[in-house]
Amino acid sequence: MAHTKSQKAAKGNRDSISKRLGVKLYGGQKVSVGNVIVRQRGMKFGPADGAKIGKDFTVYATQDGRVAFKKRAGKKYVGVTPHGV
Repeated sequence: MAHTKSQKAAKGNRDSISKRLGVKLYGGQKVSVGNVIVRQRGMKFGPADGAKIGKDFTVYATQDGRVAFKKRAGKKYVGVTPHGV
């Protein structure tokens, strides 16, 4: 005979799956066209030269080179500098 009454499974006790956001390639790393540099929600990083932003705010490379992070007027930007520079 049980000493305690049986309980229901906890309702609403589930965790959501992670979205894998964040910086994927860091400053100075080699990058080729189409590589994702940053996955983000909102404009945490803006696109600089050699990068564009997707509809889900993903920053990706539009040319081959090395990743470069910059700050201008208090805002953060990420871009790509060509190999020769």
